[in-house]
Amino acid sequence: MISLKSPREIRAMEVAGAALAGMHIGLQKIVRPGISSWVIEEFARKYFKAAGAKAEQIGFEGYKYATCVSVNDEICHGFPRKKLILKDGDLVKIDTVVSVDGAFSDSCWSYAVGEVKPEIKKLMDVTKKALYMGIDQCVPGNRIGDIGAVIQHYTEDENGYGDVREFVGHGIQPTMHEDPMVPHYGEHGQGIRLRKGMTITVEPMINTGTWEADTSDPDGWLAKTADGGWSCQYEHTLVITDDGPKILTSQDPEADAKYMYDDEYAKDLKHYSDIALKVAKQYEAK
Repeated sequence: MISLKSPREIRAMEVAGAALAGMHIGLQKIVRPGISSWVIEEFARKYFKAAGAKAEQIGFEGYKYATCVSVNDEICHGFPRKKLILKDGDLVKIDTVVSVDGAFSDSCWSYAVGEVKPEIKKLMDVTKKALYMGIDQCVPGNRIGDIGAVIQHYTEDENGYGDVREFVGHGIQPTMHEDPMVPHYGEHGQGIRLRKGMTITVEPMINTGTWEADTSDPDGWLAKTADGGWSCQYEHTLVITDDGPKILTSQDPEADAKYMYDDEYAKDLKHYSDIALKVAKQYEAK
């Protein structure tokens, strides 16, 4: 069942979204060559505790970590690993779900480790633009297929990348994963109609090669590209309103000004980013 959120519920999700965005702002100070991917997990746990946020991924279907840390050809659901040392030129995707006082938020961001090759920078730019192209389709009256159609056309037809099919966006609140499923591929005019008050994630995963994933890893979680190509992902949680899509996980309210639900978000983000940057100082020199 798809639930339509009230202004009170959306406001609560805004707070959770700011808490999650704060984590990503802190990670900007931490992600660099030479750190173990476990440092990302350790930072996230300390930050969530300081911020009063709950790491909802811990315990979800047996998952043990607060974050997913996926590097290069890993599409998603990579474990944070003490022996995985980030190298100059790597591409790391960091995904998590948090709740604050029962309100949920979900966001993934991609980070260049040091200096990446021009072709990886292009992959990042295309994937991020595809995210916003998909978000722009999230207006009342459009259909789910409209979101995926614009993403697929831009990433595959215009840029020759692979648009992952096996993992998709989803509704969110009152739990982590709700209906509807939100594919990043599809056809215009197909699927359910979008309605005011729906809260969903848009999260394109775009590969340099084939769209196909290899899910044979024995841990049961990690997905890699089937051909060894590199993968990139960006994800926002958003709400559909009569004034257009409103992002609830923005890391830059000024750049995302037209997508802001209200003026309170920027204040919340400042509060949480201050906490995150304070925690991040413990890791900046490690």
